[in-house]
Amino acid sequence: MLRQFCLLVAIVSNQIKTKSTPRRGGFTFKQFFVAHDRCAMKVGTDAVMLGAWAAVDNVQRVLDIGCGSGLIALMLAQRTAGEVTIDAVELDNAAALQARDNVLESPWPQKIQVHSQDIHHFAQQHAHCYDLIVSNPPYFEPSVACRDLARTNARYTETLTHDALLDSAERLITAEGQFCVVLPYEIGEAFEVNAHQRGWHTARRLNISDRADTPKHRLMLALARKPVAKEEAELAIKLADGSYTTDFRQLITDFYLNY
Repeated sequence: MLRQFCLLVAIVSNQIKTKSTPRRGGFTFKQFFVAHDRCAMKVGTDAVMLGAWAAVDNVQRVLDIGCGSGLIALMLAQRTAGEVTIDAVELDNAAALQARDNVLESPWPQKIQVHSQDIHHFAQQHAHCYDLIVSNPPYFEPSVACRDLARTNARYTETLTHDALLDSAERLITAEGQFCVVLPYEIGEAFEVNAHQRGWHTARRLNISDRADTPKHRLMLALARKPVAKEEAELAIKLADGSYTTDFRQLITDFYLNY
C-alpha cells in the first residue's frame, strides 16, 4: 500500500513538474512570452527595434504586415492604450497559428486579431484604415531557394515585393498615419527612394550600426502620405566590449529582461 502511494505521488509530481517546465523555442520578455518554434523566422533584434521605435501617439488602429510570431503586434499592444486595436496579418498558416497562441497567452488577447491571409487580399477586402502600419518585410531578391517554402516566403520578396507592400500600405493607411519598416541599410535606402517616387514622405529615419565604428547595417523608416518635417538619428547597438549602448538600452528597456 505504501509503495502504491509513493508511486502515485511520484506520478503526480512528475505531471506537475512537466506542466511547469519553462517553455522552449521562444523568447521571454518582461510582460509576455513569444514562442517561435513553428515560425520560419525567429525572434530577432530587427523586429524588437521596430516594435520599440514605431511612434504610437494618438494611434487607434494598428496593422502589422507579415506578423510572424506576433512579436511586434505584442510589443505595440504593450505600448498602447487599452482601446487600441491591432490587426496582424501573416501568410504562413503555421506562423499565424503560433501568433494566435502567443496572443492568447499574452495580457492582451482581446486587443490583437491575427489574420491568416495574404496582405494583398486583406487590403482589397478590409474596410478599415490604420493610423500605424508596421512591417519587418522580406528583403532578399529571389535566388537560391531556402530549405522550405515558409522560410523562402519569410526571407525573399517573391511573395511580397516592396512595390506590393507599398501598394497595400497606400490602400490601408489614414491620411495622417505612418508606415514603419526595418530593412538592411542599402535595401532600406532603395525602399525609401521608391516610396518617395510613389508620393510618400519620410517622417523619421534611424540609421543603425552594430557599433559606432562599423558601417550602418539596418535602416528604420517612418513614412507618411503628407509632407512632414523629417527627423533623422543614429543608433549604435553595442560598445567595443560587446555590451549594449545607453541609447539601445533606452530603446528596449521596457521589453528585454534585466534592462
